[in-house]
Amino acid sequence: MFNRDMHDGNRDGALSEILDQLERDEGEARVTIGEIAARLGERSLASLLLVPALLLVSPLSSIPGAPTFTGLVILLIAAQMMMGRRTLWLPRIVTRRSVAQRRMTRAVGFLRPPVRWAECAIRPRLSPLTSRPASLITLATCVSLAVLFPAMEIVPMLSSVAALAVALFAVGLMANDGLFVLFGFGIAGTMAAGLVSLF
Repeated sequence: MFNRDMHDGNRDGALSEILDQLERDEGEARVTIGEIAARLGERSLASLLLVPALLLVSPLSSIPGAPTFTGLVILLIAAQMMMGRRTLWLPRIVTRRSVAQRRMTRAVGFLRPPVRWAECAIRPRLSPLTSRPASLITLATCVSLAVLFPAMEIVPMLSSVAALAVALFAVGLMANDGLFVLFGFGIAGTMAAGLVSLF
């Protein structure tokens, strides 16, 4: 459905460009998932993995059912990346789902400060962690987290923490920055340890 290369590379402002496209107001009250994908143009699958994760880190996570739906999108993207696909397929039931543009604009405003920080910090390093076979472990972790997103809705903010880990994984894969991948595993591991001790 959408053609994507595997990596964007570490281009200056690449993350902010993604937010710009999400924030773009075309006069519509609501924007669909399909329209968001079209706005992003010919970007990598890792970029598309980053988008739902970032949105779930933002105040959009407070929408009932958002973690479950976002988890489904993350699962579909990560699974297809594991398969080595360059063409992303999303079912129509996903592409037709929509969110209010005003909510999207508010979420983007919330995300801009941390995204600016990330743009200053990312650079190619520890590249073996962002290429196969190591990247398969990262993507499998994204799939595992996505499967758990529906259950996370019962614990406030837990899905946002998991989404932050996915976002760090996506940034690492986009920019060939293995350090961000390690940060993602650190957050995922800490969350898992916390849940084990709790239950």
